[in-house]
Amino acid sequence: MIPAERQKHILTILAQQNIVSINSLMEMLDVSHMTIRRDIQALEKKGIVISVSGGVQLQQKLTIEPTHTAKSLLSQSEKEKIGRCAATRIPEHSTVYLDAGTTTLEIARHIAERDDLLIITNDFAVADFLINHGQSELIHTGGKINKLNRSAVGELAAQFLRNISIDVAFVSTSSWSLKGLTTPDESKLAVKRAILASSRHRTLVSDSSKYGKLATFWICELNAFDSLITDNKLPDNIQKAIQNMDIELVLAE
Repeated sequence: MIPAERQKHILTILAQQNIVSINSLMEMLDVSHMTIRRDIQALEKKGIVISVSGGVQLQQKLTIEPTHTAKSLLSQSEKEKIGRCAATRIPEHSTVYLDAGTTTLEIARHIAERDDLLIITNDFAVADFLINHGQSELIHTGGKINKLNRSAVGELAAQFLRNISIDVAFVSTSSWSLKGLTTPDESKLAVKRAILASSRHRTLVSDSSKYGKLATFWICELNAFDSLITDNKLPDNIQKAIQNMDIELVLAE
């Protein structure tokens, strides 16, 4: 059986079971572990499936952006570790961008006592925290308000960011894969793309639960980022694939 036929069989099996182990696929298709791994990698690069521990599953569709409140209840320990790790990577006297999100709010908590930074954000929760607790200079982008996500979106916020030179940008996402970042909310596209264009060093901050989710609108390819900070639950083969893309992978402990 040629690779294309095997991969078609794998997709047929996943359509019935959604998730299947590597060992089960080896038995069903009567091939080696390495052969199955190659097939999965080929499908993963196409954005059809994602690797999970010991197996594979169909890529998950994200149809709506979770609210700020909903996000704040998820993966709290992982976000705290990512935030602490990210905070240690900010050089002195930097202009820093904190994207909208509960992971970037954790970064804000860990840099609140610093007084040498210029912090820019489109997130109202981040801004509110730093207004009350931060020591550094703070700028909010302004723009159209997304009430559920407590952030500024759209062209006005993007236009502001295009006129700022950012040293370090920490960008969040609700869905990403080896192909790149997506969002179900079109109004976020301009802001995300503007910050990527305006920043000298771009870091994606996202816990591993966001990996493998796919939404309607493409933001950028994964290699638009210089580094990725995530938790240690990301599958080993995905870690290797990211490193092979020349992206610095940092697992927050």
